[in-house]
Amino acid sequence: MSEKGVLPSRFLFYIITISMFLLILSSVFLLQFSNTSFIPRSVFKLILLNNTSAYLKSNAKGEQIRFPFFSSENSQVSAEIPNSCEGLSCKNSNSGKEMFAPWQQKMKSCSTNWAPLRVYMYDLPFEFHFGLLGGKRKPTETWPNVNDPSSIPQYPGGLNLQHSMEYWLTLDLLASETSAAARPCGAIRVKNSSQADVFFVPFFSSLSYNRHSKLKGNEKVSVNKKLQNKLVQFLMTQEEWNRFGGKDHVIVAHHPNSMLDARKKLGSAMFILADFGRYPPAIANLEKDIIAPYKHVVSTIPNADSAPYEKRPTLVYFQGAIYRKDGGVIRQELYYLLKDESDVHFSFGSAQGNGVKQAGLGMASSKFCLNIAGDTPSSNRLFDAIVSHCVPVIVSDEIELPFEDVLDYSEFCIFVRASDAVKKDYLLNLLRGINKDKWTKMWEKLKEIVRHFHYQYPSQPCDAVNMIWGAVSRKVTSVQFQLHRENRYHRSEEWKNNRQADKSST
Repeated sequence: MSEKGVLPSRFLFYIITISMFLLILSSVFLLQFSNTSFIPRSVFKLILLNNTSAYLKSNAKGEQIRFPFFSSENSQVSAEIPNSCEGLSCKNSNSGKEMFAPWQQKMKSCSTNWAPLRVYMYDLPFEFHFGLLGGKRKPTETWPNVNDPSSIPQYPGGLNLQHSMEYWLTLDLLASETSAAARPCGAIRVKNSSQADVFFVPFFSSLSYNRHSKLKGNEKVSVNKKLQNKLVQFLMTQEEWNRFGGKDHVIVAHHPNSMLDARKKLGSAMFILADFGRYPPAIANLEKDIIAPYKHVVSTIPNADSAPYEKRPTLVYFQGAIYRKDGGVIRQELYYLLKDESDVHFSFGSAQGNGVKQAGLGMASSKFCLNIAGDTPSSNRLFDAIVSHCVPVIVSDEIELPFEDVLDYSEFCIFVRASDAVKKDYLLNLLRGINKDKWTKMWEKLKEIVRHFHYQYPSQPCDAVNMIWGAVSRKVTSVQFQLHRENRYHRSEEWKNNRQADKSST
């Protein structure tokens, strides 16, 4: 071929290549930035880039608000955020990547279009929730007036508080309906069930067990059992429950003994639990359920007041029940191994009297705090240690931890297998081998992540309430995936049955 023929051919090849590249690039931009995109909202909301979610939405004026894809701690929102946003976001403790989408900001109000999780909450009778607190109400009221904190019944103190998740989550959903409480836009209550991503069942099951599981007076059936039976009967008659067999419903059963009578019948729902210690795998598992932190009972140590390495004279601290059943027998073994060590505090303790305050002071002056399996794999002691900035040492092989898909606990906890912990000198040699620099790094991380374990009203960005809604939101995708797979042939069967019914009727 002549030199004149080669040059035009090459030129034509370059032109075609460049044109194809520009065509592909323009298609990508159209998909991402068009207001009339044919990609559904639910899919657009889950687009992932650099392990981060982003969603493009037009504001009231029709102007497009663009959020960048976060990939580092230094990333900033370059576009203007609506006045109700303050630009706060939750960071992953490991790499600084976003745990939640950038629109999950602290907002005075949160619209249905902005919320990453839309929740339909049943208006259950007063006896199922705030009535269990002994609260009074007007005959026409189902819920307390969350705009007036003084009208909200207080949750019982003491150890009752450690399983109070249902209380804080319910208050947060109620607060999403008002602009009076500044809260993160993690979840919003919707009144139309067709708009909901999940359905929340506001039964204070842990409180029901703690306060109403024993027979009183002439009762033949406890209030706790009656409420569970009523709840099952109610849900089984709801169209929302029967549509997917309850798989898109959220039920809080944080106390290990809560929902004992109903858990099997309602086991298809998404449970919010402390652990799986008293559940068969078919009823509760990580695939569908969420582990939530206990509410700590000791006081949080402000970061500025947290004692550093040299001001924590106790190496290892444990105070609590020593003689336990099941997996908790290891406490007794460790007690006899450690009780005589001069830099170890290992003693019996309870929440009675001044016990909680004493435990808080002990943890705040210790380098390491033992979290040992008891009757169940988890205990509140882990979260008391976290808010005391005492590096937790977890000796519980079956434990499941809250938000572990976004938190790397190895950055601020030490894990020891039970079989190793009971070996003579193993645990002490391990902890004494952790020098000041390594300990200080974990201590700094504790001060950074402690906010994820606070329950409060109104909720705050990245606190325990906000984190739980984030965990629910992440489960929704897998639930929808499962439901869609199950529906592959369902509609075909429906059409077939309908056609046969039509033939028989004619």
